[in-house]
Amino acid sequence: MQVIATAGHVDHGKSTLVRALTGMEPDRLEEERRRGLTIELGYAWTSLPSGEQVAFVDVPGHERFLATTLAGVGPVPAALFVVAADEGWMPQSEEHLVALEALGVRHGVLAVTRADLADPGPAREEALARLRRGPLAGAEAVAVSGRTGAGLPALAAALDRLVAALPPPDPDAPVRLWVDRAFTVRGSGTVLTGTLPAGRIAVGDTLLLDGEEVRVRGLQSLKRDVTQAVGVARVAVNVRGSGAAAQAARGAALTSPGAWARTAALDVRLVPAARADPASVPSRLVAHIGSAAVPCSLRPLGAPGPQGERHARLRLDRELPLHVGDVLLLRDPGRARGDTAAGRVRVLFAATALDVRPAPLPRRRGAARARGEELAKAAEPGAGPLLRAHGFLSAADLRAMGVPAPGEPVAGGWHADPALWRALPARLAEAARAYAAAHPLDPGMPVEAARRALGLPDRRLVPALVRPPLALDGGRITLGGAPGLPPRVAEAVRRLHAELAPFEAPEAGTLAALGLGPREVAAAVRAGALLRLGGGVVLLPGADERAAAVLRRLPQPFTVSQARQALHTTRRVAVPLLEHLDARGLTRRLSEVLRQCPEVAGGAMPSGLPPPPRSAAWRSPPGSGTRP
Repeated sequence: MQVIATAGHVDHGKSTLVRALTGMEPDRLEEERRRGLTIELGYAWTSLPSGEQVAFVDVPGHERFLATTLAGVGPVPAALFVVAADEGWMPQSEEHLVALEALGVRHGVLAVTRADLADPGPAREEALARLRRGPLAGAEAVAVSGRTGAGLPALAAALDRLVAALPPPDPDAPVRLWVDRAFTVRGSGTVLTGTLPAGRIAVGDTLLLDGEEVRVRGLQSLKRDVTQAVGVARVAVNVRGSGAAAQAARGAALTSPGAWARTAALDVRLVPAARADPASVPSRLVAHIGSAAVPCSLRPLGAPGPQGERHARLRLDRELPLHVGDVLLLRDPGRARGDTAAGRVRVLFAATALDVRPAPLPRRRGAARARGEELAKAAEPGAGPLLRAHGFLSAADLRAMGVPAPGEPVAGGWHADPALWRALPARLAEAARAYAAAHPLDPGMPVEAARRALGLPDRRLVPALVRPPLALDGGRITLGGAPGLPPRVAEAVRRLHAELAPFEAPEAGTLAALGLGPREVAAAVRAGALLRLGGGVVLLPGADERAAAVLRRLPQPFTVSQARQALHTTRRVAVPLLEHLDARGLTRRLSEVLRQCPEVAGGAMPSGLPPPPRSAAWRSPPGSGTRP
């Protein structure tokens, strides 16, 4: 199926033509049929000679209903442009054509209707001359009378050729259905209708309606129940699930989750519409895309280019689901009635979205101009300009923006601007050195601190930037070489070495008197200047190796008390020291009471001893004291 908008300035003749082609009444309202004036969007469909089905969205031609007209033509790929033989090209014809051209519609057929009332030749030539100046230059022209049926077979054949020439839509594209009607059916709930330009909708799908989750409970296409619809198609979707469904109206959007960026701010490239006079651009406009019409404000970014093109930031009054590359029409809502008749169109710009998640502009002079220059450098919207502007974008960000990912992510699903990524390892090294100088007692720069210092969006990016002499150890970035100690701490450790016996542990008060608090002791341990055991016990470095050498000379196996006496130390030191030796494999627990050095007697262990206990916690023998 294809969907075609019928546009032009004649109302009665246009609707009559659709009625003659399809056998259906496109004017749904009694007032429309009474006045011969299209007020609301009308829908009709038929089969062409080839068997291809085509649906028509009949849009109003009167200047007062331009917003409704734009809602109808917004989502469609082609147009049946209607001009009356007895009136020729009219101001409303120009405005409709300007809208189609700005939206990028490149396929169409010209129908010169009311050929029974006047010679269609002059109107045909006049209309074709105008079409040749724009993207619809290749449109076929057919003279036709909706009243008598003359020319209808030729028009159907021309429409068949038009449909065959349309580019095939992507059935796997993300869904974005702009709602042009919303109503409630008793017993079924909310029904949303619209033109599905690409992708597929199936019964049971979970979609988002203006950002809120809904479920598809029923689906029709051309009033026939279907289990799925593939674009291009006219569809009616019965949804349930959120409060948004009950409040839905024209301009709402039904979208695939995660596939569109919902935004109220975007940076755009503005191209003046044909016959528009954008010399004085109002600060408040109406942005049209799909069936949505949203008031917005416009902030210029830099000066206009040689062809009148310029860049701007739009701030919409409500969020819309957008992709980079989407085209919005900007209309001046303040133009007085009669402007169209005077030859002034109300569609001022076609605005192409270049960034749908722009960063806030800095509060400094020249920031807007600099952003405009940055946007002007991008020949086409894409990942490269976006990454230069943002630095980093996740794969999910790019998908929501509708931009193909530029190769593989650098780390953690993130894509980076190549120039920025190349510079970051050197910046990380500088940050690590600065952190070490400011925090000499810390074991290294925490990954989170590095993330903040470099302005990274995710800490998973930090490990990918670590290069020698930096190293990543335990969630901290360390500098190469043995860590040094500040002079004050080094002097305190030297004094401690001079005062301690080999297996003597200083009390907390002694350490504090020397200026060795927990952070200083931790730094000394990392530097290899002290050995820390469990329970806050601190010994001289190498005390464990010396203790193992002493214990090897004891009769094997031995008890804690025997080890304590051999080492001339206290139980406060002996217990954590033996646990440390167990962990290093320098001693081995044989039972609740006994240990042995594995290397004694060539490594042979005494036979007939019970296996080591499962618990690693030391339990003293009954009646043992806590001091020697």
